[in-house]
Amino acid sequence: MEPHCLLPIRVAFSGNWCLNRTGTREVIGLDILSTNRDTMESIAATYQFSPKRLSRRVNQQIREMGPPHHIEIKRRVCVGCLLIILLVIAHSSCLYAEGKRLTILHTNDLHSHFLGFSPNGDYSPQITENDTTIGGWARIASVIQSVKEKRDNPVLVLDAGDFLMGSLFHMVSREEALELVLMAEMGFELTTLGNHEFDLTPDGLASILESAAGKGKMPQIVASNIVFNETKNGDDRLEKLFRQGLVKPWIVLQKDTLKIGFFGLIGEDAASVAPFASPIIFSDRVEKARQMVKVLKDDQKVDIVICLSHSGLNDDKTKSEDELLAKAVTGIDIIISGHTHTLTPQPIIENGTIIVQAGSYGKQVGVMDITAAPDGITLDSYKTIPINDTIPGDPEITRMINASIEIINQKVLQPYNLRFDQVLVETDFDLELAEKDANLGNLITDATRWAVDQAERHPDDPLSRVSVSIQSNGVIRDDILKGETGQVAVSDLFRTVPLGIGWDGTMSYPLVSIYITAPELKKAFEVLTTVYPMKGSDYFLQQSGAKIVYNPYRMLFDRVTQVFIEDEKGNYQPLDYSDDNPRLYKIVTNIYNATFLKVIGSFTSGILTIVPKDKTGQPIQDLGTVRVDGDPQQPGIQEVKDWTALMAYVRSFEDRDADGIPDMPERYRHPDGRQIIEASLNPYNLLAGGNYLTWVAFAAIGGILVLIILIIYLPIRIFKRKAAKK
Repeated sequence: MEPHCLLPIRVAFSGNWCLNRTGTREVIGLDILSTNRDTMESIAATYQFSPKRLSRRVNQQIREMGPPHHIEIKRRVCVGCLLIILLVIAHSSCLYAEGKRLTILHTNDLHSHFLGFSPNGDYSPQITENDTTIGGWARIASVIQSVKEKRDNPVLVLDAGDFLMGSLFHMVSREEALELVLMAEMGFELTTLGNHEFDLTPDGLASILESAAGKGKMPQIVASNIVFNETKNGDDRLEKLFRQGLVKPWIVLQKDTLKIGFFGLIGEDAASVAPFASPIIFSDRVEKARQMVKVLKDDQKVDIVICLSHSGLNDDKTKSEDELLAKAVTGIDIIISGHTHTLTPQPIIENGTIIVQAGSYGKQVGVMDITAAPDGITLDSYKTIPINDTIPGDPEITRMINASIEIINQKVLQPYNLRFDQVLVETDFDLELAEKDANLGNLITDATRWAVDQAERHPDDPLSRVSVSIQSNGVIRDDILKGETGQVAVSDLFRTVPLGIGWDGTMSYPLVSIYITAPELKKAFEVLTTVYPMKGSDYFLQQSGAKIVYNPYRMLFDRVTQVFIEDEKGNYQPLDYSDDNPRLYKIVTNIYNATFLKVIGSFTSGILTIVPKDKTGQPIQDLGTVRVDGDPQQPGIQEVKDWTALMAYVRSFEDRDADGIPDMPERYRHPDGRQIIEASLNPYNLLAGGNYLTWVAFAAIGGILVLIILIIYLPIRIFKRKAAKK
């Protein structure tokens, strides 16, 4: 630790002999008190500030010296020892009064993005100033090492969860635990669990932890508000690892003389999007935080309390969970936030708590310098470091990542006749996701519609043709960028739709095909018009095979005014979504979105109830039974995944320049108008074709207006009558 006080501390003793810095005899003259901090620190370190140990060591040296000055030297050495002890105490008191410095580096939501992007092919970690990629764990490792070299105070490296799920590397996480092993090698000391750590179910998470522990290298993990089920056994294996201490509810680390306590939380929104965590549930984060602060402050007597919170921040302060946590719980010194992929250029201070978050995907690293004193901590400085091509990658981390690519090739891609860096398509424009009709959303939903038609459509069965494909923005995770060469590889395409686990235990969400009625299809699109504005970007929908028109000023859950369905010739025809239309329409999505559509009615008081059916109209109880089978000739169901559908689709594109690589069609350069907003306050447009909600609301508003008129009119009329009588 860098001292804030320098004391005159080099002590020598009159006589012929003295102990030097290495504990050997040295001839000196009379020299008491000259300034030399190194001497003090060396002696203090050698004797551990212990008077007894120092005295024993001095006596041993004196015995070796022998006469003639035995008694005089011993007396003077003892005086010197006491002086050293007093000066050491004074030095320590000065340091404590001035405060103890600590540096914290932090990340969150790394999502297995080992390589700089996009595209991965442009990433060159050993060469600087030659590409535009961002991120990359080898670069992050270099930043960590650089910060440590520039500080002479303790440095902590922390992560706020969701280190998993987002690239091809997570496909072998259960067997290899690449993320945790690499994080430990990079210098991360502590992380917590986010919602995506549960994407592979509690049993899958247990496999990851066991693999990391077996390799002997992983950061410590702290998770405080996880509640295991006492009757169901789906979480038993993970619960056993918690009991063994592989994951702890709180942790105390000693950094020099600082005692630092940690706990970890999953917030309400993160818990709501962790369906595969079942049967695990998550307890109230505020109450758990109060318990943890009490344990750490009162029982463990820590100097600093740090919460690794996978809860998040929001511009709407009523939804900003980590700010609300700090406001509700006194005693948390620092919250390292995650989940919402928010970048805080400067810390948020709430109720004395410092709150920071470093974006996502390793695109930035936060660096915080603080000073801890008896009356609390002081924020000395804070900055976020962009992880880009100005930073050379750490060679050892680069080597480990390259070795992991070969594991992916062998264990994941070989069965599909693919390789990690294999170029599948060329593009001269970017395809990006947005909270609107987006060209990337067009591509991905077209791909799933095409792939399912390839697997299930029969010319003699009109119902086998897919009418509409739906995908939510929440499961589309990355853009497709042209980069320097325009070449898009397997790894780049995978990052767009990487999430989930199949019914058969294989990685990634499988596609399912269901049938719904025309009124139910309109309800599905009301998720876009009504649920998305209330719940956020994850609930925005992209679609293929349909166009919709909606008025955002209409009544909630009744904003869609027109739906058009694409026919076999590619023309869009108006959809009759009245109850009089008995036809069923085949819908394709992944099993995550299908599960959401199945339960959305329960979250909207039955207003958006959608019942998935088979082609005969019978309700589907188990969505696992309607997974799309990519090869019916094989036993069981060979699940068609989001990512395999996308890769097969782009490989079907025309090779316009005859270079052996398909080219992205021009139709994807821009969105093609699948969602049309017609905002209008015209009363006719607000009411035309309205459902019962619209008319109930209209009647209620009309009644209120009549009541207001009566309240105003009746007193005036009474007053006039009284005035007329006079």
